[in-house]
Amino acid sequence: MLIGEYTSKLQEKNRVAMPKKFRSEIGEKIIITKGYENCLILVPENRWELIIKDITNRPFTITSARDTSRFILGSASEVILDDQGRFVIPQALISHAYLESEVSFLGLVSWIEVWSSSKWKERENYLRDNGANIADELSRLDVS
Repeated sequence: MLIGEYTSKLQEKNRVAMPKKFRSEIGEKIIITKGYENCLILVPENRWELIIKDITNRPFTITSARDTSRFILGSASEVILDDQGRFVIPQALISHAYLESEVSFLGLVSWIEVWSSSKWKERENYLRDNGANIADELSRLDVS
């Protein structure tokens, strides 16, 4: 299961090491793409197929469906981990996530988010300060 929080250093040529805990679970071939709130999303190749189906299963005549395709699918890249678990993050994704020297990896069961460690601290503070309101809002959603 992809869970936990880990940090890593962004090395030269935009290379970063996948935390060892995630390597065996995510596999060697992964997809990296833009995520919301200025993070990146890493998903195993087999999970990517489900995401594509979810996104493309909506009519292209709907603006939000096109925008979601542009945002998530249009920025996606396939990456392959080297023998040491490292991979290269494309420059456009580095810019999107404001990645600098230290990055945070968050395992969220089916995917991994990659954050600039400073941006993650900001988001974590927001979540801490607004947790009760977020939980209340979530409880009002119809999940049936």
